[in-house]
Amino acid sequence: MTLTAILPSRNEAATITTVTEAIDTALSHDTAVIVLADSSDAPDTSHRFLGTVTRAATVPLTGLFRGKGAQILAAARRPETGAADAVLIADTDTRNPEPALYRTLIERVRDGAAIAIADYPRHWDEANLTNHLARPLIAATTGHDIPQPLAGDLALSHHALTAALHAADTLPTDLTISAAGYGIDSLLLLIAATTGPVATVRVEEPKQHAASFPHLPAIYQQAVPMLLHLCANWPHPPAAPETPRPRYRTAHRELSAARLHAMTTTLDTFTPHPHSEQSWPESLEQAWRTVRSGASASDAARKLWPHYLRRVRDWLTRGQYLTPRERADTLAAAHTRLHALLRTSPGAHR
Repeated sequence: MTLTAILPSRNEAATITTVTEAIDTALSHDTAVIVLADSSDAPDTSHRFLGTVTRAATVPLTGLFRGKGAQILAAARRPETGAADAVLIADTDTRNPEPALYRTLIERVRDGAAIAIADYPRHWDEANLTNHLARPLIAATTGHDIPQPLAGDLALSHHALTAALHAADTLPTDLTISAAGYGIDSLLLLIAATTGPVATVRVEEPKQHAASFPHLPAIYQQAVPMLLHLCANWPHPPAAPETPRPRYRTAHRELSAARLHAMTTTLDTFTPHPHSEQSWPESLEQAWRTVRSGASASDAARKLWPHYLRRVRDWLTRGQYLTPRERADTLAAAHTRLHALLRTSPGAHR
């Protein structure tokens, strides 16, 4: 089995060596290739990548157009990647990379999965886009309840990656920016899911990596239009969820009052609260329904933005007083509620 790994990076000099070493250990083959897809401001990351001793061949792609998706797509179109039976993609800001995880992701694809994706617990104040929007929306519209659908650590079959590249080339014009950014995660997952089985690989400890909260507007603006577009245009009737009640893992940690105040204050600077008192997940259901009826996914995402911000703010404000079990139950209840709404709303799958 020929293997290629893609490492999208931007200013990851502090972690690129350990990630590359872990990937090389997982690939464990002379014919494997590790491709660095780099858009750093300085050459430090690529220099350290090239200075890492590996069994696999290494290919540095530098000076790429900035954007996670643009970098991954550039590497995916390389001949080394096109010849691979399986392609591993891994975050390069990970501070605790585990060769065993990467190896298991590859094994799941070798065993027949179109895509295998990491399932690690997230701290309760993180993963807001995943917990409140991406996971429940994907589960309700496709039948795939994937705990970490936007995880940056995944493996794809050759067929799945080829299908994703074709999909990226045929997107509506307003979604090409989404595909070049954080929308790439849902594009890879959901297109792969149309080609074969989806596997998840459970990890017990939270992933240690750079915080995403400071980049919340950019992540949302790039990821959510793609999510709404693909979920509203899902080509198959969704299968029934495997379990009647989803399980959420919200790792506990104490946040100081000052930290929580800083986070909620930051949220308040992004946009005013919506005039509508429509609750969550009803506002998410409305956004999905408008896209399903033919509206622009980008426009629907913009209208949903203030509702999403209010949801995150309410979660942070109330979540500090909840136990881990209560947090998990709250997320599961909203997940189940969205599933019911989408199954009964106009335009829902029958």
